[in-house]
Amino acid sequence: MMNSQPKDGDERSPLLTRNRSSYGGRSANDGSARRPSVGSRSDISRSPRLSRNGLSNSITSIGSAYWDWPTTTGSIPNCQSFVLAPEELNLPPQTVLMGSSKLVANASLASLRRSMNSTPVPSNLLIEDGSPDDGNFLFLESDLKEIESELRSNKTTEGPSPETTEENTDESDDEECERRPRDTMASLPAPKRPRPSLRDTMVQPSFRRAQKSFYKDLKDFSEGSIPQSIVIATCIGCVCGVVAFLYYTVLDALLDLIWKELPKRFVIDQWPEHLYVLWMPLVIITLSVCCGLSIYFLGEPGDLAYTIKCLHEKGYKDTHHIIPMVAASLFTILAGASLGPEAPLVAICAAVAGFISKKIFKQSNTNVIRKHTFMGMAGALSAFFGVPLGGSLFALEVASRFGIEYFEHLIESIFAGEICVVIFRSLARLPLQQLWANDSTPSVNRADPYLIIVGAAIGLLGAGAAFLFANFHWRLMAFFGKLGLLDDDNRFAVPRVLLGASGVLFFGMLIPQTLFWGEFEFPVLATLSPASDLPHVWPTTGLINFEMDSCFKCLLVGFSKLLAISFTVAGGYRGGFIFPFFTAGAAFGRALCFPFPNLSPVLSTLCFAAGINVAITRTALATTLILSFLSGEQLAEPAILGASIASLFATSYMPFIKSQIARSDIDHSLYIDT
Repeated sequence: MMNSQPKDGDERSPLLTRNRSSYGGRSANDGSARRPSVGSRSDISRSPRLSRNGLSNSITSIGSAYWDWPTTTGSIPNCQSFVLAPEELNLPPQTVLMGSSKLVANASLASLRRSMNSTPVPSNLLIEDGSPDDGNFLFLESDLKEIESELRSNKTTEGPSPETTEENTDESDDEECERRPRDTMASLPAPKRPRPSLRDTMVQPSFRRAQKSFYKDLKDFSEGSIPQSIVIATCIGCVCGVVAFLYYTVLDALLDLIWKELPKRFVIDQWPEHLYVLWMPLVIITLSVCCGLSIYFLGEPGDLAYTIKCLHEKGYKDTHHIIPMVAASLFTILAGASLGPEAPLVAICAAVAGFISKKIFKQSNTNVIRKHTFMGMAGALSAFFGVPLGGSLFALEVASRFGIEYFEHLIESIFAGEICVVIFRSLARLPLQQLWANDSTPSVNRADPYLIIVGAAIGLLGAGAAFLFANFHWRLMAFFGKLGLLDDDNRFAVPRVLLGASGVLFFGMLIPQTLFWGEFEFPVLATLSPASDLPHVWPTTGLINFEMDSCFKCLLVGFSKLLAISFTVAGGYRGGFIFPFFTAGAAFGRALCFPFPNLSPVLSTLCFAAGINVAITRTALATTLILSFLSGEQLAEPAILGASIASLFATSYMPFIKSQIARSDIDHSLYIDT
């Protein structure tokens, strides 16, 4: 960023980059820019000094940065380095400066002006924009260009006396820098000779979107370039589409076999009718034991939280989790537990995408591999929901607690999601359709502005329900822990699953609406349809012929569904809870319509579902798109978004998925400590 012309043929180039404690220092005479070594906060106090006219002025810590001015002879510095404070030294060594680093740099400029208060700005302190042709084009953030503007306008003809103190120059220097005209740089003499290419001497970002031309990047298959992203995204999208199709085909066939065909062959007209309900405990307990045994013998399959943890720490998920996840998740879903296939598909496709990136395309940059892992996750969710944009956004949002922090991977992930949807839906012969639409869709024919406020209020109610669920679940997990069932080696996987199955079975036999993950049960609950319309469970009557026909029963279904989700997760089943929370929200939304008959049932159910799901998964944008698309209610989208945003803010300090952490390499630019 700051360019200093070397003296007497010395071809050193300046360096502006983040430094880590692992960087070693170089001497000022080794022909390259010196990289200061910083290992602790005490290193900042030992920063080099600028010798000027026999007076040594210490340039020490300013905010969270300082300027390092190695000198040769005289008072003209020949090298500058921008160094971050120790709390930021855990960043990758090739991270681009951005955000609050600019503010810190501006503070350091004020210190620089004070240090040279009686010396004119040296003529070799020249900042050039450059271009790709002259070799001086730098791939830096736009924020840093503002620093160039500050430096470009900084020409001091005669500063205050050396006795000037920090107290009387701190704010005035900053204001003076803003007042100086930009054209003062024109009076500075040009460098005596062209500088060497900074592209070879500057530490580059972790990846660049464009290095040369599209053809050259495609020919070289440059790491992180647009042509490489297109090729790898296409490959990952195709492979993950096939994987999702195989998983879906097996799951659908087994669901029909266990809950439709086998009862027809061996139960109906074979057992007494009042004993039909025993099919539910027989299937649930048997498949729950199989789930526990698969975890015990095949190993830890992981879950959504573990996938997010791997994504943050190393950028990929190991492939040895794939087989355990396939087995455990299939047994979970077939047992009627309140978890769905979305999280297993995310985990499986994330591992597949990481394998493709590392083993097939030989990628080594962590952030590039992480981008490809996001592609697999986006493809899985896009294929499952049938909503390419919503599914891709969900994959990126769920990795953080507040918004999309890995924003640079957004476009490539959406592209991979589109490819995966094409492959999966074509193989499965499934259209991209409004899954919950009916003859009256769309029922929201007018989007008045006040509906956004109504949606936000319902979203807050959903956040409250999520708060109750989270607190109950943490206590239930503590109970499982006291029983010694939460060991890391899964030695007690079977007892743990059986204890969880007791809750699933209890609520399922009394209220059949609580069984399964809810993707196809949602419209049954949202429209108060009879239990006989439930698509998977058999017999649909349960023990007591439960029907949703009153406000109390709707509330009972909603709370029972949340309790069933908690027992399922605590029991060690593997699956996703997106649609289960949607289903609970549908029940609560219908209950809200009884005391408020003028409230639209569609608006109420969708906003309540959004409020609960966003509070748990932190996916405000994706949840809005998914719910509005699957319901076919486009005009309800503003109200659903209001519910999602309200829930997100209301539960900002209630993290449910513990591995959702702030992105470590941009903490300093997203949040400013006070």
